[in-house]
Amino acid sequence: MDAHHLVPWFPAWGVRFPEPVKNVFSIVSIINEWRPSNRWMMLAYEAAASEVHLWTAWYALRRNEASGEMVAKTPDAEFLRLISGTRQINKAFERAGIAIDDKCAWIVMLPDSELGDDFGEFSIPLESYNESTEEAIRLIEHLGGSLIPNRPTPTTSGLERIGSGSLEEARIVEIEDFFLSHLALSDLR
Repeated sequence: MDAHHLVPWFPAWGVRFPEPVKNVFSIVSIINEWRPSNRWMMLAYEAAASEVHLWTAWYALRRNEASGEMVAKTPDAEFLRLISGTRQINKAFERAGIAIDDKCAWIVMLPDSELGDDFGEFSIPLESYNESTEEAIRLIEHLGGSLIPNRPTPTTSGLERIGSGSLEEARIVEIEDFFLSHLALSDLR
């Protein structure tokens, strides 16, 4: 957690693959075979900007699930769609899913915590990262990868990857704001 955003770590674990991805389907197949549910997924490493970015996407996912307004059929695909800032599922996988030559990615667990009915009733599930770490490590081992001891950081290459365009000489806070703005447009494009 950084000093600017006092939020808990999102349940995401960086994984470095033993070699760059040559076959996306084989990597996704391993995750699909061993994940406990479709609330576990892989996300392109550059597509995650920060804890706030991931929690914001997760909140939008839970809101869409609760209201029955998901565009995608599953929570993992809906989360990718939101991160990608698009209504198009195929484009979401292209932008925020793993791709050929990726060297690393995030293994993500999407908590199914309730949001509450009224303003202020919701609180971020504080222990979701710690409670899911053992399962995440098991998935990393099945991939033959290694845990990356970093947290998400906003980058201009990440903005380009998710289809938001590029910035030059922007501060990290400004880059994060662009990620959040891109996410907010996901139901408009």
